[in-house]
Amino acid sequence: MKDSNGTVTKPHYEILDGLRGVAALLVVCYHIFEGYAFAGGEAVIKGINHGYLAVDFFFILSGFVISYAYDSRWTRKDNPLTLKGFFLRRLVRMHPMVILGAIIGTITFLIQGSVQWDGTHIATSAVMLALLAAMFLIPAVPGGHYEVRGNGEMFPLNGPSWSLFFEYIGNILYALFIRRFSDKALKVWTSVLGILFCAFAVFDVSGYGSVGVGWTMDKVNFFGGLLRMLFPFSLGMLLSRTFKPFRINGAFWKCSLLLAAALFVPYLSARIDAQGLTLTLNGAYEFLCISVLFPVIVLAGASGALADGASGKICRTMGEISYPLYIVHYPFMYLFYSWLIEHQLFTFRETWLVAIAVVAWNVLLAWICVRFYETPVRKWLGSKIRF
Repeated sequence: MKDSNGTVTKPHYEILDGLRGVAALLVVCYHIFEGYAFAGGEAVIKGINHGYLAVDFFFILSGFVISYAYDSRWTRKDNPLTLKGFFLRRLVRMHPMVILGAIIGTITFLIQGSVQWDGTHIATSAVMLALLAAMFLIPAVPGGHYEVRGNGEMFPLNGPSWSLFFEYIGNILYALFIRRFSDKALKVWTSVLGILFCAFAVFDVSGYGSVGVGWTMDKVNFFGGLLRMLFPFSLGMLLSRTFKPFRINGAFWKCSLLLAAALFVPYLSARIDAQGLTLTLNGAYEFLCISVLFPVIVLAGASGALADGASGKICRTMGEISYPLYIVHYPFMYLFYSWLIEHQLFTFRETWLVAIAVVAWNVLLAWICVRFYETPVRKWLGSKIRF
């Protein structure tokens, strides 16, 4: 296979592409249920209780795929990969949708009336500043001038951009030094990160009762988000380097069901006091998902073969829309949340038709983005930029 520049590339893991799409769809559904909790003032999100863990699954996939695609390119004799080439490739892959997500977020914020959640009106100049910052992935500080929604989000026009912020950091660290690690050094690095992240999750350092950190710019979220990205990203790299395929039939369907089941497990509120330390069962469960279950799913997905044309088409389509779906859906969730609050609606039973329409619209929009924006823009940039 060759990319747009004629460079020979490795075959895609189509099932992993499909699983990325499944995870993105689960994130959208999770945010529907987040709306009910937000509108009702509840601390615990019911339904897809651990839906935010799909982001950690993305980080593992990212480490796996980047290591698989790029590790061998840095040292090859013919046309070796350079830092400039790597960063340009990643920018072309990721940033067009970052810009579009920021623009859509601005439009929906204006439609909503340019008001914070408490009703405070925001000046257009602040909204435009927030748009400019979002387009360059410059995070907002809670309470800052362009933190326009007033709930502390790094990227108040499109909340999920926080994970792209950390994804960029992961890519930079990979290119600068992580890729240079030997397999043994990578194992040590990943183990140390795993120990730190386990302690962070199990001892509930954030105080959230979960690993759902990284979305705002306070200290625990920045350093917690950095750790939350680095551990699964490095684990994904390690899996890629040590991967040995094994036989598994129906991998896409089995892995999709297993991933969904893990995210639907109810919130585990139990806490255990031991020698002056408080351990959270929910944090332990989420760490096990990230460190054990998700790697098994990735390895199974990478090992599986597509049994028929239908599975292959589903995986390719889900893979194509996965990133656009993730990055453009949340601005419409703000509108959905505002509607829930205005009408005092707090359950799926009361709003199931609207909820399904919101999900369907975002899937359709993601497909439109792929066909008429992301793919053409990436091809155009690839033709203009020398990697």
